[in-house]
Order: sequence, then C-alpha cells, then structure tokens
Amino acid sequence: MLLPRWWELGDPCAWTGQGRGARRMSPATTGTFLLTVYTIFCKVHSDRNVYPSAGVLFVHVLEREYFKGEFPPYPKPGEISNDPITFNTNLMGYPDRPGWLRYIQRTPYSDGVLYGSPTAENVGKPTIIEITAYNRRTFETARHNLIINIMSAEDFPLPYQAEFFIKNMNVEEMLASEVLGDFLGAVKNVWQPERLNAINITSALDRGGRVPLPINNLKEGVYVMVGADVPFSSCLREVENPQNQLRCSQEMEPVITCDKKFRTQFYIDWCKISLVDKTKQVSTYQEVIRGEGILPDGGEYKPPSDSLKSRDYYTDFLITLAVPSAVALVLFLILAYIMCCRREGVEKRNMQTPEEQMKRPFIQVFQNLQ
Repeated sequence: MLLPRWWELGDPCAWTGQGRGARRMSPATTGTFLLTVYTIFCKVHSDRNVYPSAGVLFVHVLEREYFKGEFPPYPKPGEISNDPITFNTNLMGYPDRPGWLRYIQRTPYSDGVLYGSPTAENVGKPTIIEITAYNRRTFETARHNLIINIMSAEDFPLPYQAEFFIKNMNVEEMLASEVLGDFLGAVKNVWQPERLNAINITSALDRGGRVPLPINNLKEGVYVMVGADVPFSSCLREVENPQNQLRCSQEMEPVITCDKKFRTQFYIDWCKISLVDKTKQVSTYQEVIRGEGILPDGGEYKPPSDSLKSRDYYTDFLITLAVPSAVALVLFLILAYIMCCRREGVEKRNMQTPEEQMKRPFIQVFQNLQ
C-alpha cells in the first residue's frame, strides 16, 4: 500500500512544506484520522460468534460488501466498489473445513455461503473457521475468524424427517432465507406440525447428479431434509401407495393431491421423496461389558526350541532345476529334428511337380519378350 509522504516522515504537517511548529492538524482532523485507524484495526481483528443447534441447518453468508471496506484504497461513503472477491475457508490449524460444513460461491461477484448440519459430537466445542478473503483485482487479503458454538438440541427432538428433491433450484438459491422460508411454509401447510426445522441441504451433484446443460435455464436440483415433531400427513404418505409406486417405476409422475401447494414455486420429484420415522428404528447398539482386564490362564508358556534340526535342500534343488531342464532339452531336440532333418529337397519337390507347371513360367516370360 502506498503511503503519503507525511506518513513516511512521521510528520503530519510535512506535506505542507512547513514544520511542526508552523502548522498542526485540527482536532477534528485528528479525531477523524484516529477513528479511521481504529475502524480498520477492529475490522481486521474482529471475530464473529454464531450459535447453531446440532442437527439443524446452519447457514452463514460471507457478504462481499462486508469485506470491501478492508481492501485499500478504502472506499469513501457513497462510493461503489465492485472488485471480484473470493473466499477460502478452513478449520483453524487444518487445511479444510469440518466434514459437516460445506462452502459454495458461484462467481467472484457473488456472496459465499457456508452451510451444513452440525453434528452432536461437536456440542460444547467451539469450532473456529478461518475465512480469508482475496481481492482478485488488487491481490489484497483480509482474514476473519468465525467461531461456531454448537448448542445441544436434545430437548427439541425431530423424530419424523422427510427429504424432498426440488428440481428447479440450485443449492445457493435454496439457501437464501426468503426461498427457504417459503419452502418451509409450504411444507408446514401440508404437514401441520408444531415444530418444523430444516435439517440439511445437499446439492444433487453431491449425490451423483449430472451437471445440467446450459439451456432452458436448467438447474442442478437440491435435496432438502426437514424434520418435525408429529407423524407424516396423509398427503406425504400418498407416494407410498401401490399406484404411485407403479407410476414411479414406469418413470411417470405420481398423483399427489398436495403438489399444487408447492408447484407455484417448487417443482418436487415425488418419486425421490424419503420419509424416515426414527421412532420405529431399532437400535443396533450393543453395550460393551468390560471385564477385570485379566486374561484367562492358558497354562505355562512354552517357547520354541533354540536348536533347530538341519535340513538338506540339495535334493530339492536338483529336482527344481533338473525336471524343467530335461523337458526343455527334449522340446529343443524335437524342434531341431523338425527344422533340420525333415526338410524337403529341391529334387524331391521338382519330381512331384508336373512338367507343364514347371515350363509355364518360362513360356510366359518368352511371350512377354516377343
């Protein structure tokens, strides 16, 4: 960063060509200068704390506007800067993010988004995410820390979970609070639960989906899992009846009565809906019975003898070499006999060839010469 000459000289009045005693900064100018330095210092070293719940969707937007003010030259109030900015996120001390946390940013001119579903294993442990912003025009960088304090959600269980596949959305579009709120509102209107939360959002590309062609505004598709505290409604259960299952097997759209409540904004593939009732799942956990830590008595240990009997490998060596050598020699003799002793001589060949056939090439050559 290029600094003015008065900053380099340490004299705020050097730019005027006058000494310190001749001219000084006014109190208002000094206050503005100190406030600017304090603001920049606080922005560079600020940390942000968030408190998501385990098992509930967490979304944090990395706003470009928030980081623009940290790249020199610092914009003045009212100025508009549209520098391309990208972000790099990682767990402090590690090269990548935690397994449950994902990140997406389509272009350097769009905001980045951190999203995922925190796991119960990290409850009570602060997860520090380092966020590094890169200005792709000036190559300046700025770093912030995002401290994720995961809270327990065991007091508010969501045993009934449904996963929807929305065909006309990309993951960053679905993560917008307005769009996600509209979808949860439509689900709540159909399901009628007391508590409803988004649990996770996954791009169809992460499930093995194909990148759509850039025609007709095709979308990648997104899976949205929601959880509620009441059993599934009859409308959601309609996809499980035999008629709809048959239509799905024939790649036809099933007949769902409540589809019209989503169709205005969301195109749902009802054949890919997944309903999970955790109240009926049988736990496979087996309690480990710990013993006293003493192995059962297996008698006195008998190590192998120090004196081993000598063994003669000469016979084995001869058999290993003699048998293949003898076979190879026999094959060599047979091949030599066929190649050298069974050849037909020229005289024998001429005797077996008719005389007319022997003279025909010479007659053709003589005719060609004439």
